[in-house]
Order: sequence, then C-alpha cells, then structure tokens
Amino acid sequence: MGFFSKIANAFKKTKEAIGNKIMAMMSKGELDDDFFEELEFLLISADVGVEASREITENLRAVSRKQKLRTQEDVKKALKKIISDILTENKAKEVEYPVLYMVVGVNGVGKTTTIGKLCGYFKEQKKNVLLVAGDTFRAAAAEQLTEWANRNKAKIVKNNEGSDPASVVFDGIKSAKAKQNDVVIVDTAGRLHNKANLMEELKKISKIVEREWNGTYQKLLVLDATTGQNALSQVQYFDEAIGVDGLVLTKLDGTAKGGVIISIARQYKKPVLFVGTGEGLTDIEPFNAEEFADAIL
Repeated sequence: MGFFSKIANAFKKTKEAIGNKIMAMMSKGELDDDFFEELEFLLISADVGVEASREITENLRAVSRKQKLRTQEDVKKALKKIISDILTENKAKEVEYPVLYMVVGVNGVGKTTTIGKLCGYFKEQKKNVLLVAGDTFRAAAAEQLTEWANRNKAKIVKNNEGSDPASVVFDGIKSAKAKQNDVVIVDTAGRLHNKANLMEELKKISKIVEREWNGTYQKLLVLDATTGQNALSQVQYFDEAIGVDGLVLTKLDGTAKGGVIISIARQYKKPVLFVGTGEGLTDIEPFNAEEFADAIL
C-alpha cells in the first residue's frame, strides 16, 4: 500500500466526519452565514478545538470574500491551505544522526508498540537501532520490548524489573556509543504511584541523557488520538515537566476525531513527527501536513 493510501485509510473516519459533510453542506449553494456557522460546529465536533475551529472558519470567510469562492473545488483548496498552514507553522527539524529518542506518555496510549514500529521504520531506512527498556516499573514491559527488538532484529539493553531506570538508560547510552548506533529509542514508564514520581523519574533520565549523550536528543510524546481533547492536557502536562520536542499520534485509524492534530498544533506549537496508520509492524509514517489536509478533505 502506498504512502498516501495508508494516510487516507488512517484518516477515513475523520474524512467522513469533516470532509464529506463539508461537501454536502456546500451542495446547498452559497457560502452564507449559516454555512460558516455549520462549518465551525462541524470542526468542533471533530475535535479541532473551539479556538482553532473559529480561526479556520474566519480565515475561510475572509478568503471567500476576497477570492469570491464559488465551487466545491475552490473551497476545498482554500480549506486545505488554511489547515496545512496551521500545521506547518511548527515543522519538524531535519534529524541529524546519531539520535536518541526518549519516548514518554501515559499508560495505554500504545507507547511500547509505537517504539516497536519506530524501530521497524528506522531499520527500513538502513539505520542501526538500539532499544533501551527504561520502563522497569510495569510488569513485562521489558519482555514486550524484547519481542519488538527480536521482530525487528534490533539490539536491546534491559535490566531486572524494579531496577533503577536511569541506570538502564546510562548502560544503553554506553552501549550505543561503543557500537555506534544511529538511533537509540528509550522506553519509559507511563504511570508510577503518583504523577510527581513519574515526572521526577523522567527528569532524572533526561539529565543523564543530556550529560552522557553526544548526538541529537528528542523527547517524543505518544498520544492516543481517540482520547480527543484529553490529549491536549497530556501535552501540557509532559511539556511543563520535561519539554516535549515532538508528538506521535496513535490509533488515528480508529477515530473520527483526528482533528485534534490541528488543535494541538495551534495551541502548543509542537510538531507531529509520526502517525500510527494501523495495527501492522510497518504502520507508522512521518507526518505530512499537506497529506493530512488532503486526506481529510
């Protein structure tokens, strides 16, 4: 399946919730106040967020007035540009290797599966990948990660359950430097006894990475797209604690609320780096704003 087909499939439900309905609204005739009111409501219901929905609607109104938009095609083109402009405001920087990704997120978002898919993605790019089992809190987390390492024929650094995650990460960095790995992906715990514990642990791991790692360092936050606006509070929560460099959105193929990407991009100015496009090993793709706007419209 080609890149665009994957993205289009992943956003099928979002397209049904946004694109198809916009086209149906347009078939009624001109772009009057009722149309813009309906459009704003439609975007909000697809989790684009109140502020972002208002901004998109007002921008389209202005373009419509200026360019005298008449056809569905004209409106679609104008909307695509408005949406992709919001998303490309925070474009991801070109990655320089070697790179270490510390992957964070709450339990249940699909963090370990995402790491497995990222490992497969970088292996396909002919990169030498090392996985580090920094989640020593959750029972069987290291075993799950080992399974992904085996499937991808990648190396893994791990320790016993309950051991200090920071020391596992330290060992992982030492190994990566000795073996000259291109990509290091560190798994972390999603939940400890309380939120303060989790954040203190992540800060400790991050300090070790900053001290010991010589290459590019990025903190990736994994979000479950089906949680909609809850994803926004998670961005705020992790960003305040450790500073998030980029986002990975999972389960997009299972939700009509993929519009949350626009809301996050507008509010937190964080680039979406990857999107999960299905259940398979290779179902992860670098995010592309134009492709997204195209797929939902």
